[in-house]
Amino acid sequence: MQSPVLEVVIPVHNEQHTVAASVRRLHDHLVQTFPYPFRITVADNASTDATAVVASELAATLPDVEVVVMAQKGRGRALKQVWLASDAPILAYMDVDLSTDLDAVWPLIAPLMSGHSDLAIGSRLARGARVVRGARREVVSRCYNLVLRGVLGARFSDAQCGFKAIRADVAAELLPLAEDTSWFFDTELLVLAERSGLRIHEVPVDWFDDPDSRVDVVGTALDDLRGVWRLRRGLSAGRLPVAELASRLGRGRPGSSTWVQVRRFAVVGSLTTGVHLGLFATLHGALGSQTANLLALLVATLVNTALNRRWTFEVQGSGTVRHQVQGLAVFAITWLMTASALGLLHTVDAAPTTVAATTVVALATAGSTIVRFVAMRSWMFRSPQSSSRTNVPPSSSNTTTPVQSEPSTEPLHTVTSP
Repeated sequence: MQSPVLEVVIPVHNEQHTVAASVRRLHDHLVQTFPYPFRITVADNASTDATAVVASELAATLPDVEVVVMAQKGRGRALKQVWLASDAPILAYMDVDLSTDLDAVWPLIAPLMSGHSDLAIGSRLARGARVVRGARREVVSRCYNLVLRGVLGARFSDAQCGFKAIRADVAAELLPLAEDTSWFFDTELLVLAERSGLRIHEVPVDWFDDPDSRVDVVGTALDDLRGVWRLRRGLSAGRLPVAELASRLGRGRPGSSTWVQVRRFAVVGSLTTGVHLGLFATLHGALGSQTANLLALLVATLVNTALNRRWTFEVQGSGTVRHQVQGLAVFAITWLMTASALGLLHTVDAAPTTVAATTVVALATAGSTIVRFVAMRSWMFRSPQSSSRTNVPPSSSNTTTPVQSEPSTEPLHTVTSP
């Protein structure tokens, strides 16, 4: 049998009444629109009804359909096991209810086949998408994606749409790092890909909510939030080798985009400026302008360096002392600017009020912000990868190569079509 170019996995759990119709509909669509060999794999994860029997009967009558029966439940577990065992260069999955319009299948996988992108996701929140679903799901989905943007700096628009595809060579690198076995699996995979500098293509989709969906929206949301916290801790502690992965795959500089760093830098700057000005206003009357400014700025600089190191530029491991010393060098520039501004103020007014002095210090501090950001990004917290390779072109390959993955340790039962 010819190896497939595309393998589409449909994870199911207790779907005996819907699996046959959905698989037939998808099979007919691929036969009519996809000009390459394909395989549809129904991944039955611990169903307690007749789902596996129905799917096996379907596989016996339809070519290019297989069934994998798994002993444990979990969408993420099913996808990870089947994808790692696949011989197809393009891997995809979709929910059994087929809520996403199947006309989006080709736009989803075409960028992966051409080598333009590494992952592709259907998005219900991208411009051009048409979505019909209840208000509760809409609010939960949008709030969740806002959390991902704020906490993890995610730039993709829709983490949980059940309509995604990935290149097999990329999957072989990312899947061993993904820990979640349930609904958070999608988010974890996308965040790891984004932090590794991989290219994520978004396809606006037409999506219709399944009124018979049995997903516990609130329970799933809480599990996802716990996953966000775990993933955030793993990235902050340096336990996830995203920089190494980016270097190995050659996709470019990992980590957050410049815009994300600018926003985080602004948040940290606002906080530490408040510390600076508050201490200055408190000490001004007792110590005088210059001494109060020096002490307040020193404290604010130490806090600023620590927060920007940890959050804005996401630096982990050793080097804390070195970065604080470098921060003091930047502090010297900022202090020089604020001290000069205060000196000019005193030439105009020999005894300025606390409000006037604080205002001058604030303006001078704002003027030094750009200098601090450039120094941190290009000197203090510069990525080792970016220093050795300032411009890495994307992969020039227009085809994908099947990946031979290590066999799964979980017992699988496969029923293939004749």
